[in-house]
Amino acid sequence: MIKLTVLYGHPTDIIAFEEYYANTHLPKAAKMKGHTKLELTKFISTPEGSKPDYHRMAEFWFSDPETMQSSMESTEGKATASDLANFATGGATLLVGTALLKTV
Repeated sequence: MIKLTVLYGHPTDIIAFEEYYANTHLPKAAKMKGHTKLELTKFISTPEGSKPDYHRMAEFWFSDPETMQSSMESTEGKATASDLANFATGGATLLVGTALLKTV
């Protein structure tokens, strides 16, 4: 499995970010084809209770690198990626990694 992770920095306006994320960005991301799983996280704190380094995280799971590349190069993938500049005022870091699934 290949996982594309998007880490969102703290936005300048949390309410505007959350509204745009839910009502505009996520519907665009939902049109992307090829991912087998999508996980969304809103961070609340570190384990010690302090402010986390990031505001949100999105994880897209793909069966292989080729499927991920195809999805990201599609019209929907390009629209989703270019939309980040419209709302991610705290920045967005994208990472790609190999995911090992194990149930404990």
